[in-house]
Amino acid sequence: MMSRPAVHPVPIAPMIIGAPRVRMKDIQGMPGTLGSLILRLCQLVFAVISICVMVTTSDFPTVTAFSYLVAAVGLQIIWSLVLAIADVYAILVKRSYRNAAVVSLFAVGDGITSTLTFAAACASAGITVLISNDLDKCKVNHCTRFMSATAMAFLSWFAASPSFFVNFWFLASP
Repeated sequence: MMSRPAVHPVPIAPMIIGAPRVRMKDIQGMPGTLGSLILRLCQLVFAVISICVMVTTSDFPTVTAFSYLVAAVGLQIIWSLVLAIADVYAILVKRSYRNAAVVSLFAVGDGITSTLTFAAACASAGITVLISNDLDKCKVNHCTRFMSATAMAFLSWFAASPSFFVNFWFLASP
């Protein structure tokens, strides 16, 4: 009088040949979506403002951190512009990038550019704090311009980081 385990088979729906397969919906922020385009345009706008403000000062080349900021933000501008064009193309043809090689290229590029932008913004912020607070030489230098260029670089990094994380997560998910 002992009970026995029983397995009840579950009927499986037959595969219909030629039936469309269900795909995962596009996550906003992944390449080829409107969210990705908005993030790219934010990266681009903040980076352009940062480089324009920094270049308008006459003495930015004398500080290595500021030159590094200009170089890193210049790379961010090129990367964001190219991927914004790719996103516009994907939106116009109503396709998203689902190829693992393409998405991994986007993820690696976003990781590199966002890391460079963050490092340059941190270095510039350190020099700006040194000039303004420790040396108290803001009247001689362009502290407000340096601060605003650094802030725009940080905002560009804030817009670049979600792009990296979404692309990386898309690669890691099955």
